[in-house]
Amino acid sequence: MDLMQFFGMIMHVDQTLGMLLSKYGIYVYAVLFAIIFSETGLVVLFFFPGDTLLFIAGAFCATGQMNYALLLALLITAAVTGNTLNYWIGEAIGQRVFTHDYRWINKDALRRTHDFFERHGGKTIIMARFVPVVRTFAPFVAGVSDMTHARFQLYNVTGAAMWVVSLVTGGYFFGNIPVVRDHLTAIVLFGVGVAVVPVALGGLWKVGRKVLSR
Repeated sequence: MDLMQFFGMIMHVDQTLGMLLSKYGIYVYAVLFAIIFSETGLVVLFFFPGDTLLFIAGAFCATGQMNYALLLALLITAAVTGNTLNYWIGEAIGQRVFTHDYRWINKDALRRTHDFFERHGGKTIIMARFVPVVRTFAPFVAGVSDMTHARFQLYNVTGAAMWVVSLVTGGYFFGNIPVVRDHLTAIVLFGVGVAVVPVALGGLWKVGRKVLSR
């Protein structure tokens, strides 16, 4: 199998997971761990599947082809450690930005970002778990803005557990229903919308209040 075929299988995991299980058996757990770790831990791999993978894996747990408890433990660990790596990368870059005079960096903006994460960072880290692409960049920005490690980990672990348990369990109970399986992409997009809309409305409400108070 060449690299392009491998990436193709990963990007269409909803169609290939069954084949991977029949061919590689228990080693598929390591593959799923690596995908979730990479998607949450490396900003350059933000396009890796996350929500769909968790849901489909849950469906295979319901058929007995995967172990539900083992899958939860491994993927929560992958999500937590991936976010932690991403945070550390952002933190390393952020420290250099704070201590060096780069003309192309607005330090005031960076400090404002830090203040934002100190006030609202917890909600951001948790909600970002349910929003593709955003979940990959949120821990990186948290590290750059120098969000405290203890505070980050509290919400990191909470968000990871909520994300993995909800989607794997959803797949366990509903993933093998034909109408759900046939419209999985639409359902995932609807779930993303449900996660994003409240955040967007909250932001608009705050902006509106500031405008009206002037």
